[in-house]
Amino acid sequence: MRLDLDGLEALDAVVRHGGFAHAAARLHKVQSAISYQVRKLELQLGVQVLDRSGYRVQLTAAGEAILGEGRRLLAEARHVEALAQQLAEGWEARLLVIVDGILPTEPTLAAFKALADERIPTCFQVKVEFLRGVQFCFERDDADLMLVKDYEPQPTLQTEDLPEIESILCVAPAHALAKLKSVRLEDLRHHVELSVQDSSGRRDDPHGFGGERVFHLSGFIAKKQALQMGLGFGWMPAYLVADELRDGSLKELPYAGGSRYRFTPRLVHRGDRPLGRAGRRLVELLQQSVWLPPPTVRRRRKTAQERDRSSAR
Repeated sequence: MRLDLDGLEALDAVVRHGGFAHAAARLHKVQSAISYQVRKLELQLGVQVLDRSGYRVQLTAAGEAILGEGRRLLAEARHVEALAQQLAEGWEARLLVIVDGILPTEPTLAAFKALADERIPTCFQVKVEFLRGVQFCFERDDADLMLVKDYEPQPTLQTEDLPEIESILCVAPAHALAKLKSVRLEDLRHHVELSVQDSSGRRDDPHGFGGERVFHLSGFIAKKQALQMGLGFGWMPAYLVADELRDGSLKELPYAGGSRYRFTPRLVHRGDRPLGRAGRRLVELLQQSVWLPPPTVRRRRKTAQERDRSSAR
């Protein structure tokens, strides 16, 4: 390349500080060295950047254009130097995190906001996946961390427990299953089960019911909409359906095998590849985050009038 960053730096200093002598003092160099670097830059580029004919040197028209672009290059070069220094101090260049879509988003987003506010130099990438797709993407993409509901333990993986989350088996009040006093497994298998997409392709949800008709939605928001429309039944994290269960737009299924279960999500990282400063800071922030407590959603008690109508039938 016919370009010398030292020459650009010398030219910038001459213009900013009003001459070769002041530029030399600013850059802690002798005046002849500054003059040589600017002249070398002119020879490299094949244009004259300074007009030396007057009492004070001035930029030529070509010099103005070159210095304008040169200052941008100098700023980028300083950024690269600062980044290299930060990386040498233990900050990762990239950190890829896979997050299970069943988990509340607020704690994770709050942690990333804190990292952004701290101006950490690491480039963070976040992917949201579901079911076995979380670990599938963690391994396929060689990710650094995953926040996951279920995973297959491996000797090289290290884990931290996160607060418990409750799941509730839900259905719309107008759905045929909602009319039953007690729902058996056979009853569920006659209806559409709603699940979420799994990028691993395995489609073997450990909490599935084994029916022939399973609709896989893009996420839990779409799944909740499908539930409210009466498309089918399915598990939902309690924090996402607490309001709907209270106002009656969704109903908890009286499934004989149990309509609720709790799970402990985990923060998983690789023991054979220790986290750098950014990864350790992220883990620290996630552990300090205020996770949404799983709300207690009680079944609505029937009023006296509703009990009378039921007994009359």
